[in-house]
Amino acid sequence: MPMTTPRDYEVFEAGDVTLQGGAVFPQLRLAYKTYGTPSAARDNVILYPTSFAAQHADIEWLVQPGGALDPGRYFIVIANLFGNGLSSSPSNSAEVLGGAPFPAFTYHDAVAIQRRLLAERFGVTRLALVYGWSMGGMQAYHWVARYPDMVERAAVVCGSARCSPYNHVFLEGVKAALTADPAYRDGRFVSKPAAGLRAMGRVYAGWAMSHEFYREEVWRAAGFNSLEDYLAGSWDGAFARRDANDLLAQIAIWQAGDISRCDQFGGDFDRALAAIKAHILLMPGRTDRYFDPRDNEAELGRLVNARSAALHAIPSIHGHRAGNPANNAADRAFINAEISALLQR
Repeated sequence: MPMTTPRDYEVFEAGDVTLQGGAVFPQLRLAYKTYGTPSAARDNVILYPTSFAAQHADIEWLVQPGGALDPGRYFIVIANLFGNGLSSSPSNSAEVLGGAPFPAFTYHDAVAIQRRLLAERFGVTRLALVYGWSMGGMQAYHWVARYPDMVERAAVVCGSARCSPYNHVFLEGVKAALTADPAYRDGRFVSKPAAGLRAMGRVYAGWAMSHEFYREEVWRAAGFNSLEDYLAGSWDGAFARRDANDLLAQIAIWQAGDISRCDQFGGDFDRALAAIKAHILLMPGRTDRYFDPRDNEAELGRLVNARSAALHAIPSIHGHRAGNPANNAADRAFINAEISALLQR
């Protein structure tokens, strides 16, 4: 996951913002990058929120001429989720917080500031599409529930409307591996937890890819000679370029994810799903273990007021990674075709 230097993005200064949990975050900053040009009618705008530990450079592979997210046709905004090291995060907010702990953020906080960015900086009041993978997909779901009259279409790729208990338990394992490092003291990391980050990567490796992926030794196609070589080369350093306190902040957002957990819906999950009006494409990975396709299946029948709602699982053995197939041509082609079709609705 490459760091983004020198800076190739813009920052929306949101000012002092009261978060959903009640804390006031001073001088809140939302980092974003744009691709393409908005039309005169502002009807070609696509919002593309980032996923766990990702920055915009990690997911912009999908933005390419001739692809579904074609900057020649659309104005695409990648919004960096809080806690990713570019937007306000534990790693870059110590001065503005004056030594206070980094407060809890929610997806509801994220989409509210994204909405302000679009309206205040670009005059955008309508989105042709919100596209997101994993935590980005959860943000897409929050968008269509909270702002149903603003979104024409949403693609939720390997994501869900709330964090399932199974997903929550997976994240507890990730947290336990990371915070077992001696650098974790009194609720935060005081130095880089090299052993904890490596352990976190090993835990992730078992969940991110599928049983079939390992059984069929698909990793050999990438040039690895053994399973250990694959784990060491692909996963031991997977999170090493991210700040560990930032990772914990994003895990907290993930675990708290629930489109109905707000004043608007009062925890009524069915009512939140029924509020959605957009064309919805749920695209789970067939072998995803984080976001089980059965959760999307349960959601599909509750999207009673959506203009259209479909579930098209990615027919892949690449587990959760099927939804972000930067180096996987078959899965990439499937996603591009599905999103191109969605944009025709």
